[in-house]
Amino acid sequence: MKSQWSGRPQVILEGVHLNSKSVIINLIIARNPRISAINIIKYNFRSCIFTGASQTFTIKYVVHARFEIDGVVEKPDVIGAVFGQTEGLFGPELDLRELQKTGRIGRIEIDLHSKNDRTNGSITIPTSLDRVSTALIAASVESINRVGPCSAKVNLDKIEDIRESRRKVIIDRAKEILHKWNVESMPSVDEVYKEISDTMKVGKVEKYGPEDLPAGPGLEAAKEIIVVEGRADIINLMRCGIFNTIALEGAKVPDSIKKITKEKTATALLDGDRGGDLILKELLQVTSIKFVGRAPRGKEIEECNCKEIAEALENKVPISEIIGKPPAPAKKVPERVKVEVPEQIGQAAKALVGTLEAVLFNDKLELIEKLPVSQLAERLQQMGGVDTVVFDGIITQRIVDIAGEKNIRRIVASRISEAVKPALNVELVTFQDAIPAA
Repeated sequence: MKSQWSGRPQVILEGVHLNSKSVIINLIIARNPRISAINIIKYNFRSCIFTGASQTFTIKYVVHARFEIDGVVEKPDVIGAVFGQTEGLFGPELDLRELQKTGRIGRIEIDLHSKNDRTNGSITIPTSLDRVSTALIAASVESINRVGPCSAKVNLDKIEDIRESRRKVIIDRAKEILHKWNVESMPSVDEVYKEISDTMKVGKVEKYGPEDLPAGPGLEAAKEIIVVEGRADIINLMRCGIFNTIALEGAKVPDSIKKITKEKTATALLDGDRGGDLILKELLQVTSIKFVGRAPRGKEIEECNCKEIAEALENKVPISEIIGKPPAPAKKVPERVKVEVPEQIGQAAKALVGTLEAVLFNDKLELIEKLPVSQLAERLQQMGGVDTVVFDGIITQRIVDIAGEKNIRRIVASRISEAVKPALNVELVTFQDAIPAA
């Protein structure tokens, strides 16, 4: 369809199967709602040219009516009857001539044919009025009972909502656009599957050192590394996006682990069981690890999810808080006044030597909990009602601060860090003072 303008509005419709004039008119109105007063200038099965009145308006509805006349009449007779018999029925506001002048209705189209002394045909009235006014116009036209000298009967066929036709055209076009868009821009299922599956793939476990120790692909380039117990731990950490890992693969610490912990900042990430405690003791003796992280008590690193692994690394404890640094030989340590502690506390301290564990007592010296030293600070922050803490480790400033906040009266440990500032409400005791002489 294309438009040409020469004086009066003109529309040329080509390439469409034109099997009737009514089809042509409806198609033109639907696609060009501002064209009014359609005249057919040229018509055949391949092309058709229309002209419209110079005054244009937006068509909302089209009234379609059919008539039967007892006699032979011409189009001017029908037009005259339409205007004449509806004039003045509802005042000038709904007078067809006035509505045409103001562009509220378009040109009234009459299509008729005569046979056997009878005339049949149709009336088409395009309108931009509201629904109520359009219905009154349709009823007025339907009230026509004579055309010229002949009796007539007019029946309303339908009132077509042009906007509905436009909506259908828009919806169909939108479907075409969406289909084309999906075909051109949406990736195939294979592409999406490949992209997602690639993100889930873990790297290949590599080998490190003469012992062929399992290691993550990012070990060599990393400045900070994580030492774990076995190959399964490395695979689990790789699933969580951690690749700077190396495994011990046995109870004995390999020479490659000893060497790499001196060259890089190393964190030992161990299981939360007795085996992890034993490995930690050996690592503390023969390696230069800087931090220790533990799985939740009773779980292994290979069983932990990514959240538990991240929490273990976030809560890692410096080695200085576990074993403490020996005092410089040149510095003289002032003598401490021996403090008397209950016999039960002394016995607990004696039992904890070399275990890297801690026990908590209430004010009645009843045992509350036993736990690893690596979890002590975090546990003290979470619980209350603790009166005495006994543990195999170094009393650090962090432990003293937590004890002061939680109103813990006594801390007993293997030694006290030189940097600790004693709290007024916390009594600090070493194993040497607490354990009774044999």
